[in-house]
Amino acid sequence: MSLKHLSQIAWIAAVSFGGELLNYLLPLPIPGSIYGLVLMLILLMTGIVKLDRVKSVGDWLVSIMPVMFVGPVVGLISSYDSYKDIIIPVFVITVLTTVITMAATGLTAQGIIRLQEGKEDETNAE
Repeated sequence: MSLKHLSQIAWIAAVSFGGELLNYLLPLPIPGSIYGLVLMLILLMTGIVKLDRVKSVGDWLVSIMPVMFVGPVVGLISSYDSYKDIIIPVFVITVLTTVITMAATGLTAQGIIRLQEGKEDETNAE
């Protein structure tokens, strides 16, 4: 592991810590990980943190994300008897909320792209 990677891990860890700190300080029912994601987004959009300072470690973390679900899945499988009565409603809710989240994300992305294209058109017209 190079010094570059350690630096990137430090940036991601610091932002994650900032998210957890915000979770502790603010009386809102929002997880610290969400605060951390929003904080990283703000830092990247403002240029305080450059993308190359976190990109390779961020890509690596995303690539190993499926491995992180092995433990919880094993736990769910081993405790099936405790939730087998509610499995159908949980499955339906999970599918519906996933579809709603995907639709909202897609529409938001399309809206942002349209806004950016509109700004580019205005700049080109000048």
